[in-house]
Order: sequence, then C-alpha cells, then structure tokens
Amino acid sequence: MNLLQRLDAGIALADDERMLLDSVQQLAREAIAPRAEHHDRTGEFPAQNMRDINRLGLNAMFVPAEYGGAPLSYLCYLACVREIGKACASTGIVWATNYHAMKPLIDWGSEEQKQRLLPRIAEGGLGALAITEPGAGSDATGMRTTFREEHGQIVIDGGKSFITNGDVADLYLVFGKWAGIADAKAAISVLVLEKGTPGLSVVRLEDKMGTRASSTATLAFDGCRVPRANLLGEPGDGLKILFASLNKSRPSVAAHALGIARAAFEDAVAYINQRRQSGRRILEFQGVQFMVADLAAEIALVESWLWSLAQRVDAGERDFGIEASMLKLRATDLAMKASTDAVQLLGGYGYCKDYRVERLMRDAKITQIWEGTNQVHRQLIGRSFLER
Repeated sequence: MNLLQRLDAGIALADDERMLLDSVQQLAREAIAPRAEHHDRTGEFPAQNMRDINRLGLNAMFVPAEYGGAPLSYLCYLACVREIGKACASTGIVWATNYHAMKPLIDWGSEEQKQRLLPRIAEGGLGALAITEPGAGSDATGMRTTFREEHGQIVIDGGKSFITNGDVADLYLVFGKWAGIADAKAAISVLVLEKGTPGLSVVRLEDKMGTRASSTATLAFDGCRVPRANLLGEPGDGLKILFASLNKSRPSVAAHALGIARAAFEDAVAYINQRRQSGRRILEFQGVQFMVADLAAEIALVESWLWSLAQRVDAGERDFGIEASMLKLRATDLAMKASTDAVQLLGGYGYCKDYRVERLMRDAKITQIWEGTNQVHRQLIGRSFLER
C-alpha cells in the first residue's frame, strides 16, 4: 500500500458510507471510466452514467430524509465526487452540479418549497445553477437578469451563459436582480425555475476544449413566469445565499479536480514503472523521481486539507470561506500540474488520444476557471490578511 492508498484508507467514513464509496469506486472503475473516451470524443451526454449513479441513490445522499433523501456526510459526498471525477470528469461535473444547485434550496428554502421540489432531485432529477452572464462572471453584481413581481408571480427577463446542465436540468436555481431595488448588491435575489416553463429557451451549447460531455448552455428568459412561492427567502437575499452556497460548492470543485489529479498521477506512475530507456525503467531516473515525489506530496497535502475541511463542515462550522478558497485554488492548480506532468512523463504517447492523460490535461483546465477564477481566489485570500 503506497502513501496515497494509506491516505484513502484513513478517510473517516462511517461503515455504511465506506460501503457506498466502495460501490461508487466499483461503478467508476468498471462502467464510467470505460465510457469516458467515447463521451469525450462525441460530446454525448453521459445518460447511462447518470442512470447508473441514480441506481446507487447518490442524489439522495445530500437530500434530507423528510424530502425523500438518505443523507450522508459532506465528507462522503466529496469522496464520491473525487471517484466519479477521476473516472470521467464530465460525469463528475454533471452529478456534482446537482449539489451545487440544490444545496441552497436545502439550506434556505421554505418547508413548502422543500416538500414540493426536493423529491425530484432525490429521485434522480438534475439541477442547474444559473449565475454567470456574459458581462457578469466572477463579479455577480454585474448581472442584468431581472425579476419583477406581477399579479402574484415573478417575471424573469434576461439570460445566463456557461450554465452546466443548462439543457437537461429539471430545476434551475436562478440569480437575478429584483426590480425596484437600486443598489446592485441589495437587489440580487434567487428563485427556482422549473423545467418547461414558457419563455425559457436554450440558445446554444458550447463546444469546449475539455469536459465535453458535460453540457454547457446559454439560456434566455423571455418573460418567464414563476410562482412567487419559488422565491428563496425575500427579495435581496440572493447575495448572502450565493456566498454561503459557494463556500460549500468550492470544496466540491476541489474534490473533482483532485480526481483528475489522481487519475493523471496513477496513469503516469504506471507508465514510468514499465517504460524503459537505456535499460532502466523511467522511474529509476532521479529527475523523474523528483517529479513524482513533488506530485505525491502535493496530492497528499491537498487531499488531507479536503478531508479536514469536510469534517469541519460536518461538525457544523460555518466560517470557512477563505479555507474553501485556499482548497479550490491549490486543488485545481494541482490538477493542471499533475495532468501536464503526466503528459510530459508519457512523452509522445501522452500527447496522443490513445492515452487518457491527454484528455485529463484538457479536462483539468476548467477547474482553474469556474466557481471563481484562481486569480479571484488569490485576491480573496490575500485580502483576508488586511488589518481592519
């Protein structure tokens, strides 16, 4: 058992969670990973993967029992994200986005909203989180989508871009500005938009460099009418809900990135243990050993931080925004480095599509961009040390 395997064995899961993770690992290894190349090449949505995931009841693991769920720990959820992301980065994003989109409903929704909406997700429905717009990425206050109240309904006008699951979601968590509130921050509000609402349309799907089977849509809202009962909280509550939800989705992005990093590392180590140059295995050369040592040390440290932060969240801690930014920053930079180094270690083969490290390198890049660019996270972390 090597260092990273010992680290995995030490994850503090309950017995039932360990059994579920074993099942997820088997599914990832035997079914999801073998399909990954096809999904990357064709861009086809991984529908069978999602059916297999739902057969294990994974959507239910973050939904409370009273709404049809079978809740497990945040630690267990992150461990599952890593394993699915390791097998197929696209499938990992599709599944994890359900958590990113629906956790604010779980944490901030009314009892009526949760009773009405969450069973759909627990049963295997898909969620989408609609924040980004062409002129409002990392700065959410620049969004131009508007909500206005009219005859007991909320009318939505505007559009969103780069929305994961945007063409396949059953429920959309949409952020926009409440008409009549002048302050850009105070106006931000959030509601649930249901699939099939008149006026909701998919304008285009992006043709991406990586995670090609995870659909990324541009959406338009043309007078969409939503019951006022679908508003989370009150008008103007959106920004606090957004920040609280991002703090929990960023460790999820980190877990996904660490899955990519582990896949790249394991593929590279397997290759350089077999490939020979000048009569020696490549891993016997000191310079290569240094590359492997640096990657292994970084993976061990970042994964330890992931599990530690997850346990703090499970213990009820709420003030962990900077820690989540640090984790997202380091894990996603590591995914890019590990996959790039893996391509280097495989040489010409690493640059060819016959080996998955080529795909992993393309998949890794988006992790440094979404859920706040790493430049924004560095700013958040550095700014936290300003004396007040």
